[in-house]
Amino acid sequence: MATSQFSLSPMILVALALIVFFITPTCSTSRGALNHQTVQNGFRVTLNHVDSGRNLTKFERLQRAMKRGRYRLQRLSAMALAATDSEVKSPVHAGNGEFLMQLSIGTPPESFSAIMDTGSDLIWTQCKPCTQCFDQPTPVFDPKKSSSFSSLSCSSELCAALPVSTCNNGCEYLYMYGDYSSTQGLLATETFTFGKVSIPKVGFGCGKDNEGSGFTQGAGLVGLGRGPLSLVSQLEEPKFSYCLTSIDDTKTSTLLMGSLASVSSTGNSIKTTTLIKNPSQPSFYYLPLEGITVGDTILPIKKSTFALNEDGSGGMIIDSGTTITYLEESAFNLVKKEFTSQINLPVDNSGSTGLDLCFTLPSDASNIEVPKLVFQFDGADLVLPGENYMIADSSLGVLCLAMGSSSGMSVFGNVQQQNILVLHDLEKETISFIPTQCSQL
Repeated sequence: MATSQFSLSPMILVALALIVFFITPTCSTSRGALNHQTVQNGFRVTLNHVDSGRNLTKFERLQRAMKRGRYRLQRLSAMALAATDSEVKSPVHAGNGEFLMQLSIGTPPESFSAIMDTGSDLIWTQCKPCTQCFDQPTPVFDPKKSSSFSSLSCSSELCAALPVSTCNNGCEYLYMYGDYSSTQGLLATETFTFGKVSIPKVGFGCGKDNEGSGFTQGAGLVGLGRGPLSLVSQLEEPKFSYCLTSIDDTKTSTLLMGSLASVSSTGNSIKTTTLIKNPSQPSFYYLPLEGITVGDTILPIKKSTFALNEDGSGGMIIDSGTTITYLEESAFNLVKKEFTSQINLPVDNSGSTGLDLCFTLPSDASNIEVPKLVFQFDGADLVLPGENYMIADSSLGVLCLAMGSSSGMSVFGNVQQQNILVLHDLEKETISFIPTQCSQL
């Protein structure tokens, strides 16, 4: 049986426990050309996990992460289906997420953090004067204090790209999110600064009425989806990548744009597959998952299980904002059955972790062999390291599979992506996975 060595030394146990409980363009030619020229040398953005630095117990961290993941999965699935419903007047967007980007806005620049979301497009932050604003860790942006702020007209191409808009004193937007959070305000352009790189005339939502609790970790959101309103599309830069560390309080993750996103590695370490588009939800990044292997066993998953259906349902997306991987229920049941069969430990049914499959660890355990897990994408067999799918916790005495089941859409989550450079190439319509020590980037 193909196995992955899984050390249970005290140091590694602590690290693995932390993983569990923290993870729980259609632009105007002039603006696009200007921004493309600005970012062609690339830039780097620091990412922090939303629960980093919080005074939470391990159990609390787990519950927070798993709850966010379940709600987000429901929203993502609803989005794909609702997009085909002609009676839907106000589309629901995914929102929320697990990682915060550090950036600045305006002239002079004001620093703030925003949720990085590969599952949506709109860039927005809270703005003064606020009819209603949620508490945020940094001052609310005041457009009157910035010399580079400019509202967008109702005839602008970005305004036309909004799913819901009205025309009053400029182009006004409304974005609704699945947890009943929302942002409403004026669509405008502003200078955004990422690290040392400043980019003028980036279209964003200046939110004057922001309701709900879904975004209180930051001061807004930066959409990295495939739609015209996203940062990726506005910059007309076809490459971006991110590298997520094994999440704890001390290590930050990284987002790379432009030329910095490219990799020079060659050989078998790079796994590249095609990106699929869903016409009913074109913002999502869909992966062509064809099968799953556990140990030496190729699971008998029907070929249609992960197929993208004509009505926009099904398929698998890759998402930085979802914690663990969720597989269509019939496929997950096969994965669960095979892991239960191949791991020679008693199943833990206490439900203490919130994960679907856990095993009881012997008190003297130091090393456990677990089956290898391979995701077979079109043209790319991605072999995951053990810590990307098996999670141990010494205080609870459990070893758990960091995956769950879903109804319909499947999601490749961020636990499975940790310490892998994930490169999106929107010109070639490919995505590549390169094993990387993300803390050393």
